Amino acid sequence: MRPYVIAAILAAATPLCFAPASHAQSVIAPDQTITLPTGTWDAPTSAPVKPTIFDLSAIDKTVDPCVDFYQYACGNWRKSHPIPADQVRWGRFNELADYNNYSLYQELLAAAEHPKSPLQKQYGDYFAACMDTDAIDKLGDKPLQPQLEAIAALKSIKDLPAYNAKQDRRGGGAFFYVGVQQDQKDSSQQIAGTGQGGLTLPDRDYYLNQTPRYKKIREQYMDHMQKMFVLLGDTPEQALLESSNVMWIETELARGSMDRVEMRDPAKRYHIMTIAEVEKLSPDYNWSIYLKDIGLPAKTLNVSSPQYVTTVQYELSHGTLSAIKSYLRWHVVHTAAPLLSKPFETENFDFFNKTLNGQKEEQPRWKLCTRMTDRALGEAVGQDWVKQNFPPSAKDNTEKMVHALEAAMADDLKSLPWMSDETKVQAKQKLDAIADKIGYPDHWKDYSSIEVKRGDLLGDVQRAGAYERKRNLDKFGKPVDTSEWGMTPPTVNAYYMPSQNNINFPAGILQPPFYDNSMDAAVNFGGIGVVIGHEMTHGFDDQGSKYDLHGNVRQWWTDEDKAKFHVRTECIANEYDGFEVAPGQNLNGHLTLGENTADNGGIRIAYQALMQTLSQPSSTSERTEPLTASGTRDGYTPAQRFFITFGQIWCQNATEQSARVLAKTDPHASGEWRVKGTVQNFDEFGKAFGCKVGQPMMPASGGCRVW
Repeated sequence: MRPYVIAAILAAATPLCFAPASHAQSVIAPDQTITLPTGTWDAPTSAPVKPTIFDLSAIDKTVDPCVDFYQYACGNWRKSHPIPADQVRWGRFNELADYNNYSLYQELLAAAEHPKSPLQKQYGDYFAACMDTDAIDKLGDKPLQPQLEAIAALKSIKDLPAYNAKQDRRGGGAFFYVGVQQDQKDSSQQIAGTGQGGLTLPDRDYYLNQTPRYKKIREQYMDHMQKMFVLLGDTPEQALLESSNVMWIETELARGSMDRVEMRDPAKRYHIMTIAEVEKLSPDYNWSIYLKDIGLPAKTLNVSSPQYVTTVQYELSHGTLSAIKSYLRWHVVHTAAPLLSKPFETENFDFFNKTLNGQKEEQPRWKLCTRMTDRALGEAVGQDWVKQNFPPSAKDNTEKMVHALEAAMADDLKSLPWMSDETKVQAKQKLDAIADKIGYPDHWKDYSSIEVKRGDLLGDVQRAGAYERKRNLDKFGKPVDTSEWGMTPPTVNAYYMPSQNNINFPAGILQPPFYDNSMDAAVNFGGIGVVIGHEMTHGFDDQGSKYDLHGNVRQWWTDEDKAKFHVRTECIANEYDGFEVAPGQNLNGHLTLGENTADNGGIRIAYQALMQTLSQPSSTSERTEPLTASGTRDGYTPAQRFFITFGQIWCQNATEQSARVLAKTDPHASGEWRVKGTVQNFDEFGKAFGCKVGQPMMPASGGCRVW
């Protein structure tokens, strides 16, 4: 999934003791102040406003909630929150991420100017290196020269494995990438595996679709590549030839790649082969040399896409060395472009951000560098961030909500009319085994081995990538550490890990508009409660249901129950196939099936947990006056407040271009359809708002239900 280490750091998928990591750097004197370069540092003009939860002003009361609940819950918010010029999508998630990013920026700026510990010195220097655009511009393409010279020195296609191994820690190389992953048949073990990749455009369809829109994008991509090659010193004629080479290679890779729906099926991406068997698929690539040179003593590989391997073999055997070199040169410059001087950065932005996604302006440098530092050194930055932004009470209250949701799901499993008792027992065992990870890691990563230099941004990114690469390779053959996190503490997101059967909620999302301890239970269950229920349900969606309580891919259902489950998930897939996100562009119901199933079950579980909470003599989960199921506040019943809060966490606006890209690449539905698709499948919504059967939000069919 991540063929290039640098790309992983630049891209954007994190638990109360503040135990600092061990660092070997010299101690920084408390009063040491570092002078920052002048003329290169932009700064925010004002601090973002902290988002609120249950926003009455966001509601558009001119709309009937039974006709279009998304517009009802979010209509006024969408009118008053146009997409900022430096964004392609703006929603409640973005609001909170922006707020968190600003607090991180303040922390990083202080560390860059006045570090108080070796840890702060490290991440402060990383941030400063990114902010120093004068130094970056003076370097031009000089930071790329070692990689470009290595490419020029290749004498034969047979040299590619050794080249890839040498470039491995820099995030370079091409075609093949081997990493360490959990064995899906024995989740306690970590094995070596290789996947597919190597495409620059967002999806294989961008190369293969023959409609006018995609043909135009390919023409624009060719033009973009030519401009980048000219920046590297090519003549226009050379740039055209090199771009044509890249397009040929990437188009063939697209033909040989599984599509995103196929990749969702664990059975289709699990093929254990000996190294000799892999080399039979690609005899022109010496896997033994590559593995030896990266220090990975693997005797077998999980080859997720054998067809991709044979496609690469075709290109190696039919392509020329010069074509391969063009492809290598392209990926060196493309991957590093955001880290290089202004001409590279601007050209990269103009195509990928502006043309493909509709972004009008580049983001302020401080935003980019804050996120980049968080991605590279997230558990260093996060240690100080959680001390200021995540009190112990926040973790305790979240744990109580998680337990309430788990109890509600256990009750839901008991009452499922379509599942046999035999499968219910297995499902309950899996639910009981789910581990809850809240806030931030119990043990922080030790980044002390990473050398960070001001004035060497690309080198800093490569060294941080090399650290993560070594961490990954060192896991080979060792027990799985389930305490590790896949997101940094300030991240506004959450996830379920099927191979470890755990749910993860970073500190960054445990605040408004998702959670506010001063609000009533209805609001919090409609916000973070649905998020919790969503992640729990992922353990039982069309993918998660294939993993048992230990994280192994195993059929734990009866055949009859599995068939019934398939009918129900197909109902959801077919329903979402009909939802349009841009003119002529619908969602892919099977690509988004896992997320839609999790929404479908998550809202039911959260609602059930709320009703159980309200039935108790008094609610200790809220600091405001307890609200009974029949009472009202702000003119709304608890059920209505629950649904409005759920709807409002998905308020968003998006450019048409980004909506089209996401429809092809994102396993999540757009905010509008996450709301409307979810509530129209839940009869309690119609009851809460007095809807009539046959209205859009209360269809006569009764909607689709899995859990």
